[in-house]
Amino acid sequence: MSIKQHQPVLLHRAVDALIGNENGFYLDATFGRGGHSQEILSRLGEQASLMVFDRDPAAIKVALQLQASESRLQVVHSEFSTLDQRVEQVGKSGQVDGVLLDLGVSSPQLDQAERGFSFQADGPLDMRMNPEQGMSAAEWIATRQEAEIVSVLKEYGEERFARRIAAAIVQRQQLEPITRTADLAEIVKAAIPRWEKGKHPATRSFQAIRIAVNDELNQISKGLEAAYAVLRSGGRLVVISFHSLEDRLVKRFMRNKANPAPPPRGLPIPPEPQTLKLVGKPVKASAAELDENPRARSAVLRVAEKLV
Repeated sequence: MSIKQHQPVLLHRAVDALIGNENGFYLDATFGRGGHSQEILSRLGEQASLMVFDRDPAAIKVALQLQASESRLQVVHSEFSTLDQRVEQVGKSGQVDGVLLDLGVSSPQLDQAERGFSFQADGPLDMRMNPEQGMSAAEWIATRQEAEIVSVLKEYGEERFARRIAAAIVQRQQLEPITRTADLAEIVKAAIPRWEKGKHPATRSFQAIRIAVNDELNQISKGLEAAYAVLRSGGRLVVISFHSLEDRLVKRFMRNKANPAPPPRGLPIPPEPQTLKLVGKPVKASAAELDENPRARSAVLRVAEKLV
């Protein structure tokens, strides 16, 4: 089955880096709408296997449609932070040839106003990657203290006007619940005295609240460790990130395992071994890709290979 969709960012370069054994066992830990998975499957042999993960029920519905005509595909409805448990259940821990992580929010999630991720079109203020679990963005805002909102906007949105925005959100919430994306976008816009040229003033605030609602950075940290745990020696970890907070986590994780810090002087502690090898330099989208998909402007591809 072929699924019509827009082409994922850095598609060919990511899959080129991922596949070394055409009959191997691979994980697409962020299925989305299947763009990466279909490219991976097109390059794998009949003895290969691809396990895909996503916490979004809409993505899993698409994955199951693909699975109906693709015997090499295994579908798991779960956060990618659990991938080590799922791989262990099928007896493949330490035998995975490659793991692909395409982080952040997907284009379909952004483009569907009813999902509540975007300030570009009005919709219910939800932002959950799995709308069947957890607290919506509207519920999150309604139950947070002003200090916590400030902290989230600063840490996850790197928003310089975090205090002004948080105060405006709390003030409005006391008058009436904030339940629509357009309302939140207007509150943020009115609270900010100036903003970056060419960038909507609510961009950073929406990013920050989305990260908090979905516990994204904690999921990434757990997911990176889980991916490392299941890889075989020589297996590849391929990660695409879309903002500095994600990329910082990925960069630090890979470098710490590729260049472990030496033990303190004078202590009888053996140095930690190098367990990952960095493969190539970080890759960004080409000019042609940016013309086709402006959302690719912040994408960074990093690749590492497991040594032991």
